[in-house]
Amino acid sequence: MLILTRRIGESLVIGQREITITILSQKGNQIKVGIEAPKHISVHREEIYKRIQDEGNTDEIENAQDFEQESQMESED
Repeated sequence: MLILTRRIGESLVIGQREITITILSQKGNQIKVGIEAPKHISVHREEIYKRIQDEGNTDEIENAQDFEQESQMESED
């Protein structure tokens, strides 16, 4: 495992600038992370990804993406 230290506003790049992860803010023990990735790369929180894998249902991927977008909107409020 590679361990890196970043400050708010700093980023890391994965691959040939295909994926960029930016540290947006910190509140208590939570860190808000922004992820820029091509549309063909799915990005999920680990617990959502595990649920998708356990159910083995590709339709669940779309539902998980909708759920994550809703969660993001709620956390921005």
